[in-house]
Amino acid sequence: MAGRNLAMVFPDMQEPERRRITRAVTDNVGRVVMENYATADQMERALNWEPHGPGWDAAEAARAEGRPILFISGHYGNYQAGRAALNARGYQMGGLYRPLNNAYLNDHYIATIENVGGGAFTRDRRGLAGFVKHLRGGGQGAILIDQYFFGGPIHDFLGHPAPTSPAAAEMALKYNALLVPIYSTRAENGLDFDIELEAPIPHSDPKTMTQALNDSLAARVRAMPEQWFWLHDRWKPARQEKAARKSATYD
Repeated sequence: MAGRNLAMVFPDMQEPERRRITRAVTDNVGRVVMENYATADQMERALNWEPHGPGWDAAEAARAEGRPILFISGHYGNYQAGRAALNARGYQMGGLYRPLNNAYLNDHYIATIENVGGGAFTRDRRGLAGFVKHLRGGGQGAILIDQYFFGGPIHDFLGHPAPTSPAAAEMALKYNALLVPIYSTRAENGLDFDIELEAPIPHSDPKTMTQALNDSLAARVRAMPEQWFWLHDRWKPARQEKAARKSATYD
């Protein structure tokens, strides 16, 4: 999967470089799993990860005035490290997540989210209601933008069409929430993270804002491809082609 995705996005990349990135990606994914299960250690180390970037002051100002904040990231570095760093500094960044198909693993997954603080909210009617209540109370939420969203609006991601949920942009507009891209880049020592908050995405319309979020993540991935989870099927080209053929049949 990683090799196929890399070949699609970087068709001119030589095979040795693809193999190097694939090895680095699998190493990072393994570390993420272990780190997110060791939440006590993660929260302790997070005290040393100083958030910075043009979005940091904006987030601090929004929190001080009780304005909701949506922090948006992707499967890059360790996406939970940013939550840990901010929650260790008094934030209440809840996580909106898609339940895993395996119920046993899902219980463990929920625990890794809840142990970092802020709560875990599922992508269903009940979970979204809780997430919205959390936001409207002046809380903060974390959403990963790079999951395949079946039937969702098509946006560009790394030069290819990718169905992307507009939920983050829609909630930001509806609840006047600050929309801040946040990235946790793994440091060279393999254990720590650089927590960077980019400038907030200006409020306009869901399509424009969602594309801006995709562009933000894409820039990170192009700069440091070994930090992104190339293992997951972001584009699902075969499924898209099948849907397009079915649609053409009924047109």
